[in-house]
Amino acid sequence: MQRIHTHEYDNGLKLLVEPHQGVASCGLTWLLPAGVVCEPPGGHGTCTLLSELMFRGAGDRDARAHSDALDGLGVQRSTEAQPWHLALQATMMGARLPEALPLLVDMVSSPHLDADAFEPTRQLALQSLEALEDDPQEKVIVELKERFLGDPLGRSVYGRGEDLRALAVEDVRAFKQHQLVPHGAILGVAGAVDFPAVRDLVGRLLDGWSGDVDLPEARCSGPGGHHHVPAETAQEHIGVAHFAPAEPDPQSMVQRLGIAVLSGGMSGRLFTEVREKRGLCYAVHAMYAAGKEIGAVLAYAGSTPQQAPETLEVLVEQLQGISEGVTPDEFQRAVVGLKSRLVMQGESTSARAAAIARDQYLLDHPRTLDEIATAVDAITVDQLNAFLAGHRPDRFTTLALGPQPLAAPVPAG
Repeated sequence: MQRIHTHEYDNGLKLLVEPHQGVASCGLTWLLPAGVVCEPPGGHGTCTLLSELMFRGAGDRDARAHSDALDGLGVQRSTEAQPWHLALQATMMGARLPEALPLLVDMVSSPHLDADAFEPTRQLALQSLEALEDDPQEKVIVELKERFLGDPLGRSVYGRGEDLRALAVEDVRAFKQHQLVPHGAILGVAGAVDFPAVRDLVGRLLDGWSGDVDLPEARCSGPGGHHHVPAETAQEHIGVAHFAPAEPDPQSMVQRLGIAVLSGGMSGRLFTEVREKRGLCYAVHAMYAAGKEIGAVLAYAGSTPQQAPETLEVLVEQLQGISEGVTPDEFQRAVVGLKSRLVMQGESTSARAAAIARDQYLLDHPRTLDEIATAVDAITVDQLNAFLAGHRPDRFTTLALGPQPLAAPVPAG
């Protein structure tokens, strides 16, 4: 059985370490309280710019020297703008962590944020934003979240074009100074590592790092309702959202099983009912997005303009219809699928580092794979059906992206 060690430093940084026997790799996820919800008014895109500039030189190394040093250690790394965090992720051989960690710490504590690197970084961010026009499946979910959750929870991690164009390097430096602080930061490490050694190394490297920041209120201000985004596409892209339990809710795992019945691969109800039986769309799926205070179910379907009205109608019918109950066979397939994904996650040290860091933020404690599997096994089909019957969605936010508007669906009473 795996054990997760935890330690909180005097400056507020929380360290989580899950040693794994029989592996040689090490995964690292560092969640910093600098997500897109923390961006100042008029600065939507600051987190995205900072996440890229962190690679453009840090500590006593310029961009090339810093990159060469990490490459020489075989470190695969990335940064990601998330709603509540700026995430730094890295994977390497466990034996390389003592050499790699100082370089990663420099990215957080002393990135150069040089003025001459700012404009190329801005152009990359604008290109990513413009590339959304060529990825309507992604764009429809981005647009759906904005209308469902509102500001700041529904902000896109891509930023806003007018804000990106107006930002200056001084704005990113101020954001870094204010938000990249230890209090509220979470560092997860999993793999071929030794907890006391990692704890002591992190403590030495971050000695003197201090700071605290208040995070915004998790308020949902979206207008909801039904929306159309005109687009010159050959298909109609449809997004549907409704509220669901937040991650700390005891029913969150039950909700996760319900979504597995709906969208658990080719045997899921959405695939069989919307795609196979009716031939309404080429792609359909749903996901459960559980936050700390708010949870949501997000569904997508891609159809032709001619079949889009019926596709939207049937998609909403299926999201509601599951409240009438699932069969024992559907329940068993959902359990097996969920536990199979847990096993595969356990074989990836990077996935485990990300999972324990995420758990710490959402639940205030990390969970082992055994704990999660036990929670899944404790759920019965009767419990799932009772939950679904008591949580029948009746208010949806819907959005169609394509050449023609669709009539708003009329959920069954």
